[in-house]
Amino acid sequence: MNKANQIYSQALRTALDTIGRNMTTFATMFPDNVTRANIYYPRTRDGFAIGDNFDWTTSFWPGQLWLAYELTDKDDYCLAAKRLLPSFINRIDNQIDIDTHDLGFLYTLSCVTAWQLRGIEPARQAALKAADYLITRCLENVGVIQAWGDLSDPNQRGRTIIDSLLNMPLLYWASEQTGEPHYTAVAHRHTELLRDYLVRDDDTTYHTFYWNPETGEPLFGRTEQGHADDSCWARGQAWGILGFALNYRYTRDHSFLATAQRLADYFLNHLPSDHVTYWDMVFSDGSGEERDSSAAAIAVCGLQELLHWLPAGDVRERYAESAENILQSLAQNYTPTGESNALLLHSVYDKPKMVGVDEGCLWGDYFYLEALMRQTNPEWQLYW
Repeated sequence: MNKANQIYSQALRTALDTIGRNMTTFATMFPDNVTRANIYYPRTRDGFAIGDNFDWTTSFWPGQLWLAYELTDKDDYCLAAKRLLPSFINRIDNQIDIDTHDLGFLYTLSCVTAWQLRGIEPARQAALKAADYLITRCLENVGVIQAWGDLSDPNQRGRTIIDSLLNMPLLYWASEQTGEPHYTAVAHRHTELLRDYLVRDDDTTYHTFYWNPETGEPLFGRTEQGHADDSCWARGQAWGILGFALNYRYTRDHSFLATAQRLADYFLNHLPSDHVTYWDMVFSDGSGEERDSSAAAIAVCGLQELLHWLPAGDVRERYAESAENILQSLAQNYTPTGESNALLLHSVYDKPKMVGVDEGCLWGDYFYLEALMRQTNPEWQLYW
């Protein structure tokens, strides 16, 4: 076994051990979005029971369990993921905290995956309901899916975000399941608008962008979690790499593949010496700022997705080598060495609001494990 394979093998053993311990703590509950002092606790919010299913990140926990099941073929992981399904079914049936574009995150990893791997029909039905609700968030005069909040909220009306690219696979899946092309048409148009307005001429990305919802006029870009409106928020850039590549998978729109490459090239050209990005790409070595390991893990998955679609040659080789460099750095330098129930440490959720700074996060854990799966099993059938 060569050194790289040893690193991945050890990383998987460590990750699976942590997931196994978390199955006891979070058997029927959900961890919080981020750790506190590197420890996940059950999520809390007024109006909800402790550990209840709310906010946008809950699916990353069953997503880890489904990956662990596929990696090991052990039924314990499958049973643990299935125990969480009723809460997702209840959430969409009763429309609990679903005024968000993140229905794709929520229902792809929890319910589409349960249907694909185990043929669970109630999970399929819940995912289709989620796709139907997501469609209602498309602003007809614009063509984009509104990111957050009630559609009448004046502070959110007309805004979408780069993260939304990862929610489009739910709509493509819904078209495949129903034979109804409208889901795909909405996803394709939404992605075209993000390509045209959230990607800047210098190959960086806006986090959020506003349109006039009545006229469809594009207005301006802003950041919500980045350093500045005109800086390059690292996680947004990573969402763009993976998101445009996934949208290419479903549409074969070559402009999406080209856009993913543009964003990947910028990302790789602005990495620090250990290959793990700072939370905003305006920062580099010597800045004293924090890293975002979750952005690095997402970017690895994006680079690995690009490898499926690019011909042999220098560009493909560079992406493959870069993905390995980032993943090995994460495995060796960004995983817990002490008491922690996270898979990956040193991420940043929202530095401007000082939320989850230099902590673990659920999406970082999930995409780190997905990156390891992609790296060690190139034939893996992805969930997106």
